[in-house]
Order: sequence, then structure tokens, then C-alpha cells
Amino acid sequence: MRKRAKTLPGVTRRQVLTWSTLGVAATVSQVADAVSLKGSPGWTPFSDNPPETYPQQGWLFFTDAEAKTIEAIVDRLIPADDLSVGGKEAGCAVFIDRQLHGSYGTFERLYMQGPFQQGTTEQGDQSPLVPRQRYRQGIAALNRYVQQTSNKNFTDLTPQQQDELLQAMEAGKVHFSDFDAQSFFLEVLNNTMEGFFADPVYGGNREMVSWKMLGFPGARYDYRDYIERHNENLHFEPISIAQWKAKD
Repeated sequence: MRKRAKTLPGVTRRQVLTWSTLGVAATVSQVADAVSLKGSPGWTPFSDNPPETYPQQGWLFFTDAEAKTIEAIVDRLIPADDLSVGGKEAGCAVFIDRQLHGSYGTFERLYMQGPFQQGTTEQGDQSPLVPRQRYRQGIAALNRYVQQTSNKNFTDLTPQQQDELLQAMEAGKVHFSDFDAQSFFLEVLNNTMEGFFADPVYGGNREMVSWKMLGFPGARYDYRDYIERHNENLHFEPISIAQWKAKD
């Protein structure tokens, strides 16, 4: 026997259906107004959540020695070639430094009270350590490992030796005595890619080098006039968030 849906006392089914119809109509109308642009937008991009930017020069989180190690790593993860500059020149280490100095470095927007247990691959890292701790401890563990195995620092290794070590870390074939080498590699790899392709306002992708390489036009506000223009080089110069904010 199928149960009937209940309504509030004193309210008829016809009234409920009428209210639902009016609610849907109002929602559709509001959405239509929201996506219809009439002249300039009536809002300022990122006014509610501005990007974290730091005009200071120099390293904000890394020590000089730590920065040198990270610059060496990002340059092996993204080596310079005929398509673009390497990770160091593209500002990937600067991007990571700024991220660690900001809210990402402390995971201030994430729940970090535990319990901390081993997660599945889909759940990602469940470590109680925040990125600042991971980088500081990971860099130190990496250099201790290199010193123990070759009596050098990571930056003193040849490019080929650096590649071989990073590949072994990625494959889980290297184990630091006091830190997870594979998880450290993966975090640096992900942050390096973010720094290479992110908006330059965050410190990486210097002079929009990766966007120019890909032909990506950047943070332009409106593409509706070009949606139907397929397989056509529009010769757009990339625009960054900083350039948009400068227009406001």
C-alpha cells in the first residue's frame, strides 16, 4: 500500500502545488536575471574573497637553504626546454613559498582536530601535519637522506642524480628515516604544477609563461562573443587577475 504525502494542518494539496510552482518560477527568473549582463558587471571581481598576494620581495616562509632545495626540485620537475623556461625561472618555488606563508600553509580553512587515521587513496592524505610542517620536515629529511647516502646535499647532486632520486621517491622506493618520502614528493609535485599554471598574481607562472605556451587567454571576464568561433586563432594576449583588478 502506497503512503500518501502529508501536508501541514489546514493546508490543501492544491496550495502546496501552487506554492511549489511559484517558487520554481521565481528561481528561474532570478537565475535569468543573474546571467543576463546589461552593460558592465555590477560587482567587483574577488571583492568577497580576494586572492592572497604579498608585495614583499624575498622568501616569506623558506629559509635560504630550504628555498635553494625547492628551486632545485621544481627545476627537475619542470626542466627548461624549447617550449618554456624551467620551474625555477617560472616562479614555482616563489608560488609555493607564498602559499605556505598564507592560509594554505596552516590549513586554516580545513578541519584539523582529528582523529587521524590512514585514509584510502580517494580520501587523500590524512596526516595531522599542515603544509608548513610537511615542507620543513620533508626538506630536512631529504637532505639528511642525501647526506647519509652520498655525503652531499640535494642541490650538490648532478641533474641526473636528482632525477633518479625524485623518481625513486615517486615510486615509493626511497624511505626516509623520519618522514614519508613519497608523500613529500607528491605534495611538491602538485604544488609545482599549480605554481606553473596558476594566475601570476600568486607568484608563479612568471610573465604568464605557461599560458603563452598553451595559448590560454587568461582571466578574461566574458567569452560569449567567441564561443561559436571554432578552430580560429583569436590572437588573445593573456590577462591576469592583477590586470583585471587594475582596471577597477
